[in-house]
Amino acid sequence: MRVIHQPVPRQYRVVHGHRWAFRMAGEGPAVLLIHGIGDSSDTWADLIPALARHYTVIAPDLLGHGSSDKPRGDYSVPAYANGMRDLLGVLGIDKVTLVGHSLGGGVAMQFAYQFPERTERLALVSTGGVGRGVTPALRAASLPGAHLALSWLRLPTMRTQVAIGIRLLKLLDTGLGQDAPDLLRLVDALPDAASRDAFIRTLRAVVDWRGQVVTMLDRCYLTAGMPTLLVWGSRDQVVPARHAGTAHAAMPGSRLEVFEGAGHFPFHTDPQRFLAVLEDFIATTEPVTRSPEEWRELLRSGGPGAGVPTPPSTEVSAARHEGHASARPRITRIPAQRRDAP
Repeated sequence: MRVIHQPVPRQYRVVHGHRWAFRMAGEGPAVLLIHGIGDSSDTWADLIPALARHYTVIAPDLLGHGSSDKPRGDYSVPAYANGMRDLLGVLGIDKVTLVGHSLGGGVAMQFAYQFPERTERLALVSTGGVGRGVTPALRAASLPGAHLALSWLRLPTMRTQVAIGIRLLKLLDTGLGQDAPDLLRLVDALPDAASRDAFIRTLRAVVDWRGQVVTMLDRCYLTAGMPTLLVWGSRDQVVPARHAGTAHAAMPGSRLEVFEGAGHFPFHTDPQRFLAVLEDFIATTEPVTRSPEEWRELLRSGGPGAGVPTPPSTEVSAARHEGHASARPRITRIPAQRRDAP
């Protein structure tokens, strides 16, 4: 039986003149939860109370999302990483374990790259930034005229048609259908022009009509020695599940956990198992510490293209990746218990 926790309320801080919304709970080592595009800290609501039993959990609404301000500004991945650093500074937190979903995974990777001295561990969930592949819906939303198209979604008749279409995908047992409740929630999260404008600015910073334009593969060698967890749903069609194997092969010593039958939100499909995987990862790894000298040596040891594998042409297979890394990283395929759509 699923346990329903009382939601942790939002708090607010002003950073650089903009109001940031975030949820914060618990005591102990800090864990920063970073949501994906069009989403908010709501996406972590069921996990925060459980994680807060052992950790200080911070879950922000990225600028332009949720209840945070939506200025006409910079919504690039590096800007978001800077924003995370500054929010943590305001909150008096020096080091964190980063957990990023989708776009949030790209932000987490950028944070680890820009601020290695503040990063203890890295957990990436269905992360962007591994290859060009991304759902055609996001490619289309990056095109001219997308703002008008998104505004049409607010019309009552269009909202009904979108809901019917998404539920049909679920009935047909498609990969996108696995995420039906979340897709509807993201449509509803764009209630006004400011929200839609921020969404499009954020999307165009990472996606164009050809797919993803931001990659982390050229810097993956920098995760050597960094405890790194990769989590993917085997049926993810928003960011294709084959990217899991590419990222795993490019990140020395990483763990890969594949949730069988899950889509783009494995932590929603089976929150209890996701929580167990994340807590085990934190409990069984030591936070990395690097001096400036060690960081310089790591930079000198690699370079553009170092450690970048040829992207696999098929979906993730545990057997295929067992021999990829000499560090013998752990690969687990976890059957998912599907969450019923509301």
